[in-house]
Amino acid sequence: MAVAVRELPLDLDAFEGPFDLLLTLVLREELELRDVDVAEVVLAFVESRAERGELDLEACGEFLVLVAALLELKARGLFPDEGLDLEGLDPEEAAEELAERLAAYRRFRAAASWLDERLEAESDRFFRLGAAPLAPVPSRALAQQDPAQLAAALRALAVGSPEPSLRHLVLTYPPLARFLDRFRTLLRSRGRFAFDNEVDRLSRIEQIVAFLALLELRKRGEAQIAQAGPFEPITVWNVSAS
Repeated sequence: MAVAVRELPLDLDAFEGPFDLLLTLVLREELELRDVDVAEVVLAFVESRAERGELDLEACGEFLVLVAALLELKARGLFPDEGLDLEGLDPEEAAEELAERLAAYRRFRAAASWLDERLEAESDRFFRLGAAPLAPVPSRALAQQDPAQLAAALRALAVGSPEPSLRHLVLTYPPLARFLDRFRTLLRSRGRFAFDNEVDRLSRIEQIVAFLALLELRKRGEAQIAQAGPFEPITVWNVSAS
C-alpha cells in the first residue's frame, strides 16, 4: 500500500503528478513549498480512500508520515536560518530523509503488531487479583467503650477552636522620656558614662529607644558622644564638663 500512497495522483495549482515526485521536488527546492496547498493533498488522499470503499490503516499511517514530513518542511521555511542544505541532491538522496521516516514508521508498526499478537496469544491466561483465598481475614478487635466517654469526645470535637493570640506580634515601646530623665541624671551625677554599660541588660526594643534618647540629647546640645571606631563602646559626657 505504500507504493499506492506515494504514487497518489495530485492536481494542484502549482503541481501535477504523483505525491512522491512532489516531495522530491520540494526537498530539492525546485518547487516553492509555500505554493503547495497541503489541505488539497489531504483531500486528494481522502477522496482516493473513499473511492476504494475500504479503510486501510497501513496506507493511512504511511500517508500521515509523508504529510508530516511535508508540514515540517513547510514550517522550516518560516525559519530560513535553520533550514537544511539540500542543494545538488538527486531524487534518491532527496528522498532519503523520507525513507528513514518511513522505515521508522514500519518498525513501530511491526512492534505494535507483535504486541497485539502476544496479547491475543495470552488472552486465555488470567491472573488473580487481591488476597489469596486461604489468607486470614484481617480483623481489628475493639475494646468495650463507654458511651458517656464517646459522647464527651464528640462534644469536644464539636467545639470551635479558639482564636489565635497575636499578642506576641505586637511590639511595645517604652517611653522615650524615661531614658531622657535617666541619662540626664547620670550626666548631672557623674558627668560622664558608658552607654553600652547602661543598656547591656535591656531588651532589644529598650536598647533602640535608649539610643534614640541619646541622639535626642545630642541634638538638644545637652550631651556629647564619641566612639573610637565601629562597634566600639560609646562614651557620653556632659557638655558643661567639656
